[in-house]
Amino acid sequence: MKICYISNMYPPAILGGAEIIVQKMAQAMKKRGHEVIIITTSPDNQQHIIDDDKIKVYQLNTTRLYQPYQQTQVSGIKKPLWHLFDLWNNKTKKEVIKILRKEDVDIVHLNNYKGLSMAIFDVTSNLNIPLVFESHDFSLICPRANLIRANNTLCKKPNFICSQYINIQKKLLDDNVDLLIAPSNFMINKYHENGFFNNTKSVKIPLAIDKKTQHHPKDYTTIDIMYIGSMGKHKGVDTLINAFKQIPDDNIHLHLVGKGYDLDEFKMMAKDDERITFHGYVDNDKISEFYNMANLIVVPSICYDNSPMVIYESFTHSTPVIGSNIGGIPELIDDNVNGRLFNPGDVNDLKNVLEDTIKDTKILQTLEDNASHTLSDNSMDIMIKKLEDEYEKLIK
Repeated sequence: MKICYISNMYPPAILGGAEIIVQKMAQAMKKRGHEVIIITTSPDNQQHIIDDDKIKVYQLNTTRLYQPYQQTQVSGIKKPLWHLFDLWNNKTKKEVIKILRKEDVDIVHLNNYKGLSMAIFDVTSNLNIPLVFESHDFSLICPRANLIRANNTLCKKPNFICSQYINIQKKLLDDNVDLLIAPSNFMINKYHENGFFNNTKSVKIPLAIDKKTQHHPKDYTTIDIMYIGSMGKHKGVDTLINAFKQIPDDNIHLHLVGKGYDLDEFKMMAKDDERITFHGYVDNDKISEFYNMANLIVVPSICYDNSPMVIYESFTHSTPVIGSNIGGIPELIDDNVNGRLFNPGDVNDLKNVLEDTIKDTKILQTLEDNASHTLSDNSMDIMIKKLEDEYEKLIK
């Protein structure tokens, strides 16, 4: 079959795990004999057609008011104007329809769409092509995409403006999706709670790792606790720093890997504790060294994380995970088996869980062994086969 993957960003342009997953899916489908094309945005606002490992990539000029590639926050009138403009970009819609007709694709698999606008959901409606939507965040029900308010608290009930945003999104979506895919049941249920996709088939397909589990020997001389991800308050990094600082143990070390808007504030919080090290951004080809070094990975999110890739990566390095009991995280962490769960944002609870876990190396070793057996060594093949089956049902 001929598959078109649509994603607002595509490697080497990366903002999160979604872009990497799309690339892995495309490459795996190519290896299995399918034809694959990619439609994405352009990093320089110029239209390009390039080949990525024999996969044709269309980079579109979507006439954005600001680039999602920049690392600084956009504020003032510019941001709400962009959100308004991004509701419907007819220019993008016409370009995508033109490509789909030219390439004669059998199925379209849409991923993150911001920057391409809601018009992207309408590109297959008159082409008799099935549309699969894989949700990686909450963009359809939250302008911030993460259901976190400006004061970094969970948005459990939309305010008036957000309610209007949801209603507009529903009207623009217009039941054009033939299949909803998400890696967590939590995300599927959250959409249903807000009135989305109630008449659309919804399937949970967990993410995958295209490498086998590495049984790297751990060192327990110093217990290395690791955070890998965005340096933002919605990720609960401040909760982790505060909990760690309250543990009076000179044989533990906290490593923080990543970049983000709140990095400087976190450094100020940690400046008096020599046991805390900031490593900045680390390239993917070097990140395995940190997973191998870690005795524990901590995912302290206060937001509804969907299905964090850092947890999958941790398990393939035989590294147990301590994570917030929120969103899709508890669907991956089996408490006291391959990791531990704690109440999101609760400094004291995280402190107690950390202390209880590191007090005995036998506990860590048991968690490590279980973590190493959590994911199948052919998890990528399993994910791709499930996708193929769903594609074929839609095409038939």
